[in-house]
Amino acid sequence: MIILPAIDLKDGMCVRLFQGDYATAEQVAEDPVQTAQSFEADGARWMHIVDLDGAKARRPVNDGTIFSIRDNTSIHMEVGGGIRDMGTVEYYLSRGVSRVILGSAALQSPDFVREAVKKYGKKIAVGIDALNGKVAAEGWTAQSEVDYLEMAKHMESIGVRYLIVTDISKDGTMSGPNLVMLDKINRTVGCSIIASGGVSSIKDIVDLNALGLYGAIAGKSIYTKALDLRSAVTACQRLSGNKLKTKAEVEDHLERYFLKSELIPAIVQEAATGEVLMLAYMNRESMIKTIETGYTWFYSRSRQTLWNKGATSGHTQKVVSIAADCDDDTLLVKVVQNGPACHTGSHSCFYKEIVKN
Repeated sequence: MIILPAIDLKDGMCVRLFQGDYATAEQVAEDPVQTAQSFEADGARWMHIVDLDGAKARRPVNDGTIFSIRDNTSIHMEVGGGIRDMGTVEYYLSRGVSRVILGSAALQSPDFVREAVKKYGKKIAVGIDALNGKVAAEGWTAQSEVDYLEMAKHMESIGVRYLIVTDISKDGTMSGPNLVMLDKINRTVGCSIIASGGVSSIKDIVDLNALGLYGAIAGKSIYTKALDLRSAVTACQRLSGNKLKTKAEVEDHLERYFLKSELIPAIVQEAATGEVLMLAYMNRESMIKTIETGYTWFYSRSRQTLWNKGATSGHTQKVVSIAADCDDDTLLVKVVQNGPACHTGSHSCFYKEIVKN
């Protein structure tokens, strides 16, 4: 499970609300950019940002602040509030936002969600904010008669992969999340569920992880120091045994390695001897296949297709470990090599000695 620290923006400031009531807005941090940078320093890989003014205005209002955060951090961000049309979806995604959240628009115009998901896939999330089991809209200022489980099933049926689920009665209360509600929706649909509302302690993190959720959003508890973000991130890593369990977790984790380029060089090294065998390139898909199968897959720049090492020759590479360098832009893949690694028949591709001192 991942932790997503939250920034709610009102008039360009970081605020928190109590149970979604705009009249309770309280400034909780001086500077949104510095706040986001502190989240990144504490180990968070994702951040949850809501444009509260945008949610009421039905259009982006605090987008300048959001892009300033984007320009000054490398953390992934999901953004919601005021996203009501494809133009706004494209506006955010084209400027480096990793995922956009459709809330009121999803309730009122499922065809719009379908169109967005068809074009952008996993970059689209839907927020389901519920009070007494019924979905709220318009920045939580309007209540519908739509059951939250029925909406979840409908969103799943049109291809939505991420649902951000909030019990409004828990939001900002630090009284613990609605575990019954979250467990029920997680069992009802196959979407990746992100819990929101009431997260206030490491115990809450443990309880949510036990439900098998994808993520948890924490806001007020971080600002009041009731929950230490670094400790929460560490707790999630330990609870998962540092292993990525779901495809969504794998894909999110891998995004950091492709910020600079769609391809990343992979140095292949024999695990037993330390000998460097070859250099190849991976894209997201080949890296996922390598992780899923336990054998190396690469991307051929000349043929522009994936290839599985040893698929025709039988000279396979069983993966022992994969590590990234300090800049997250080169991989070291340690393998058990079956036969020669080079197509020439040499054990290593690096046999043409140029200089030896």
